[in-house]
Amino acid sequence: MKKIFALDIGTRSVVGVILEKRDDSHYSIADLLIEEHKERAMVDGQIHNVLHVAEVIQHIKVKLEESHGPLTHVNVAAAGRSLKTESGSALLNIKKHAALTEDDIHRLELAAVQNAQEQLIYHQDGKIASHYYCVGYSVLHYYIDDQEIGSLIDQQGEEIKIEVIATFLPRVVVESLIASLKRADLTINGLTLEPIAAINALIPATMRRLNVALVDIGAGTSDIAITDDNTVVAYGMVPTAGDEITEALCDHYLLDFPVAEKIKRELLTKDTVKIADILGFEQIIASAEAIEHIKPAIENLAGSITNEILHLNSNRAPKAVLLVGGGSLTPLLEKELAERLELPLNRVAVRGIDAIPLLNTDNTTRSPELVTPIGIAIAAEHSPIKYVTVMVNGQTVRLFEVKEMTVADALLAANVQAKKLYGKPGLGLAVTVNGQQILIPGELGSPTTILVNGKIASMKHPIQNGDILELREGENGAVGHASLNELIETTPPLTITAFDEIYELQSTIRVNNNIMTNLHYSVQDGDVITCTPLQTIEDALNTIDKSSVLEQVQPFKLIIDHQSIEFPALSDELLLNGIPAKKQYPIQDGDVLTLKPHTNPTVDFISQHVHLTLYNTIHVRFQGEELMLSKPIIDVLVNREPANAQTILTSGDSLQFITLDQSGWHYNDIFRFSDWQLPIAFKGTFNILRNGEAVNFDAPIFGGDTLAIELIPTV
Repeated sequence: MKKIFALDIGTRSVVGVILEKRDDSHYSIADLLIEEHKERAMVDGQIHNVLHVAEVIQHIKVKLEESHGPLTHVNVAAAGRSLKTESGSALLNIKKHAALTEDDIHRLELAAVQNAQEQLIYHQDGKIASHYYCVGYSVLHYYIDDQEIGSLIDQQGEEIKIEVIATFLPRVVVESLIASLKRADLTINGLTLEPIAAINALIPATMRRLNVALVDIGAGTSDIAITDDNTVVAYGMVPTAGDEITEALCDHYLLDFPVAEKIKRELLTKDTVKIADILGFEQIIASAEAIEHIKPAIENLAGSITNEILHLNSNRAPKAVLLVGGGSLTPLLEKELAERLELPLNRVAVRGIDAIPLLNTDNTTRSPELVTPIGIAIAAEHSPIKYVTVMVNGQTVRLFEVKEMTVADALLAANVQAKKLYGKPGLGLAVTVNGQQILIPGELGSPTTILVNGKIASMKHPIQNGDILELREGENGAVGHASLNELIETTPPLTITAFDEIYELQSTIRVNNNIMTNLHYSVQDGDVITCTPLQTIEDALNTIDKSSVLEQVQPFKLIIDHQSIEFPALSDELLLNGIPAKKQYPIQDGDVLTLKPHTNPTVDFISQHVHLTLYNTIHVRFQGEELMLSKPIIDVLVNREPANAQTILTSGDSLQFITLDQSGWHYNDIFRFSDWQLPIAFKGTFNILRNGEAVNFDAPIFGGDTLAIELIPTV
């Protein structure tokens, strides 16, 4: 009968177990020992004090050796909470690429995993890529031209994208584990990962195609693993676990921690519990009452676990949740998780060691906290993690084997960048089309040839210890290429009549300001391309060099006494097929453009429109003759130059009206407009008459007056 020694090194305690393997490949527990750390030597699955951890391991080893003889080899596990999960993505322009092959996709997946590794390094300051082992990855999404798609095989488009979630194990976790065991005079017989150990123990291989969440709730942390498609696709951890519940009991009932821990376990099996607080008072309370007081802590634990499950599982609930670890016995936890994940209550279950098919549990405590240590013993025995050493282009690479290792894993471990898996891409071209810069990528290089032991292999080709990998670079890609007709869209030619002339028009294409008629011209790097399409009246007028017409049909505008005033009725009018039109109207084949001009106005015309009188004018009758008396009362400046009433104005002119003397007319003003004079030989006197009444020469006169000078000869 073979004996197997295994250790589960947790945050609070170390569990040592000895299994006996029978001839029928089943196991039974021969011995089990649990010892707590005396100091906080573990933090989130990472050994922080090798000496303290080694001391506990040594003590367990000595105790077990008393009954089972010398123990030199041990099965152990790296804590799931030390695993680092990171998302990554990779893009590839495939516009000039043939239909995608499976190997193309694997190469892009490697690029996405390396991007996840870069993200992890960014979040872990001071680390470098070689400080991490990639222990697995899962593709989350494939995209073609921003549309999600199920498979990229044989697909074509312009751009593809792959999103992955990858899991990494810090190298220091393994190294500190080995160091602690070495101090206790132990050699690793088999190494596994805690989540893998628990899953392998509880979930048969035939069921791992199901989307299941395994939650190992310990004292300080809750470790989570997600299975799907026959593998573990994601790992996670939340810093909330069983201690949170115990501390809630301590706070409410003033209990010592060990007392509270004991009572927490009794709440599930007893209707009442006896409590003795730190002051020495004892009381018996109902278990339901105690559970109600710690319910907020239970809800907080359930909420933290739920959120991490959804994060790891692409924001969807798994088909089932399996709970292990001592913290899984928390009251109401199953119910809370089922409600938050919207699962039936029977899809969330606590699993103890009785659920391990290969284990004989007769006369054995069936606690769920023993699942992981027993799983470690069995998993490390059946499928231990080993180191694989390979050569990549002459470089020795050691891989941490947690699954079937492939060429992709070796390239990742050798830090071979994904871009080196193709020949160099051809130089791209940068051109400007109608003010927008466009990049024309060069063609991809041919794939790098991968040889494993001298034979051509794919990215997914399995590798073995001692394999020799060689990369032969592919050919570089051609320089980017595009013709004018690939970059611009032209409109069909148009025949129009414009201002009695017939024109045949087409879109105007300029390359570096030179008109280009050859649409098959291969653009060059730095070309500036403009295309003036024929869509509107304005486009047509620009093409036939009649853009000045657009100025003519602008609203007629004058600046009068520093105020801008428009006169729409004075504007020239553009007609499309005899109907008034605007420059933005569409132009079509056969259209006729005409211009309806308007006569430019005079100063007098404008003054009337703005209700200004330039002259004081009256009509009178003098000596039997009709006279018109007129004098300016407003001076006019056009563009700061003197003007008169008949001055012709153009759009944009500036007018200034200056008010002059506004006094009326007097009798003596009549002689400036009349040729009448006293007869030379006349001797005598005269009377000055206005409408038959005698007045003097200073008398005011008004329009319509009859004026006369009555001569009285001397007798």
